[in-house]
Amino acid sequence: MKLKPLGDKIVVKRLDAESKTAGGIVLPDTAKEKPQRGKVVAVGAGRTTESGKVVALTVKVGDEVVFTSYAGTDVKVGTEELTVMSESDVLAIID
Repeated sequence: MKLKPLGDKIVVKRLDAESKTAGGIVLPDTAKEKPQRGKVVAVGAGRTTESGKVVALTVKVGDEVVFTSYAGTDVKVGTEELTVMSESDVLAIID
């Protein structure tokens, strides 16, 4: 099953949360924070301006991005857990 976002929405697959701290302490599952990095798996057509013109999105499929802590809505498609969010929730693209 495919998920096709509309407008300025994107679909992101979150990357795994860190299991250790920088100092080497192993974190239990309950102490892990929701990851703020992910890989873009689908993008919408773009944002529509007031004049009706469609402006293409900056992010594209395959980009690794950093986004705000509680961005988007989590959905489950088959066995995959994905997040649908607005492009404006993306803070940066990682090269």
